[in-house]
This record gives sequence, C-alpha cells and structure tokens, in this order.
Amino acid sequence: MTRPLAVFDIDGTLVDSRASIFRASCEAAQVLGLAEPSYDRVRQIVGLSLDKALHVLEPGLTMAELAEFVAAFQASFRAMYEAGHEEPLYPGVMDTLRRLKRDGWRLSLATGQNRRGVTRNLARPEWSALFLSSHCAADGPGKPDPAMLLAAMAACGADAASTVMIGDTSHDILMARNAGVHPLGVGWGFHTHEEQVAAGAQHVAVDCPDLEAALDRFASTAIAA
Repeated sequence: MTRPLAVFDIDGTLVDSRASIFRASCEAAQVLGLAEPSYDRVRQIVGLSLDKALHVLEPGLTMAELAEFVAAFQASFRAMYEAGHEEPLYPGVMDTLRRLKRDGWRLSLATGQNRRGVTRNLARPEWSALFLSSHCAADGPGKPDPAMLLAAMAACGADAASTVMIGDTSHDILMARNAGVHPLGVGWGFHTHEEQVAAGAQHVAVDCPDLEAALDRFASTAIAA
C-alpha cells in the first residue's frame, strides 16, 4: 500500500510568524535608513530564501547594501529569540500532525528558513519524531524551484504521485507544480486564497479539519493509484 508523503512549509503554515517577520523587516529597514515596508509588501516575500526575499522587497539595493539588510534582519530575529520570543503554532496544527503520523503518512518539511531556523523549530516538542526529513533554502535553490521537494521525496522514498505539498504562499504552490506534486494551500498564512488559487492550488483549506479532509481525499486517490 502506498504511504503518502505530506511536505509542509513552516512559516504561515505550521507556525504563526507574521508578527516577527514583519517586525524584523521593519527593524532591518531602519538600520539601512529605508522607509519601513508595509505588511502587505512583506507578506508577499515570505517563503523565498532570505536574500532573494529582501532583494524583492528592496530591489534598488547594491549587493553590499543587500548583505547589510540580510544581516540586520537576522540580527533582529536573534534579538527576539534571545529575549525569549517563540512563534506560536496555529490552532490544531499539532493534532493534525499527530493524526497524520498515526495514520501512516510520511511527513517532511520544505521551508524558506535557513538551517538555524529549521533546527530551532525541530526542537519543538515532538517535532523531531514527526518529520522524516527537513529541507531549506540553505540546501540549494529556494522556492519556487522544485529542488527541496525533489530532495524530500528522495529522502522519504516517495514519488510525485504520492506526494502533496502544503503551504500558505504562491511560492509553495509553484514549487509543488514545478515538482509535479499535488499543491494544497492553507488560508491562514501570508498569501490570500485568491493568490494561491491563481498559482495553481487544488484546494485552500480554511482550518485544520478542512486540511485533514483534503489530505484524506488525496490519500484515497494516491492509495488507489
């Protein structure tokens, strides 16, 4: 029997990092003497690798200025965590992950975070036992390139027909399509329902029960195939 693989994005999908990412973007802009970006501009870049994301946010920066921008963003995040900050999980996330694991799903992560961020998240209770592999922008090309999803499938022994990518941005959906896997969106993160559908999402879940129902439908199709 085919055991389906669910590959999850982190920011905006499992973890509510909206406030911290916006704060770090604004504080980094202040360091460079730039105008603070609006939340709407910041939310569009989430999911991309950090250097690419900040280049999209401020395309007029020189390479040296971009490096300073990246460093300032990272410094803001470090300060938040050193002060004890931790992003909360979205409601129902742990119950959904536990249920999928119990039902025989293989679980993996594919995120625009760097390896430090992934390690920090895998230190959450139960996470290291839930996920078979984790893949991030530091490993190679970031979203929407399919590299992370291809690596996840290789690591977990899955093929495209049995794999679903769950994310909250058009970057996740495009990565899924580029890898030939099922693209599934969630409506509680950074990109809107309409933006994800326009990118090719097969469904955009409104909450975790809706997400589980969509995954059940996918699993029944994958097992039948």
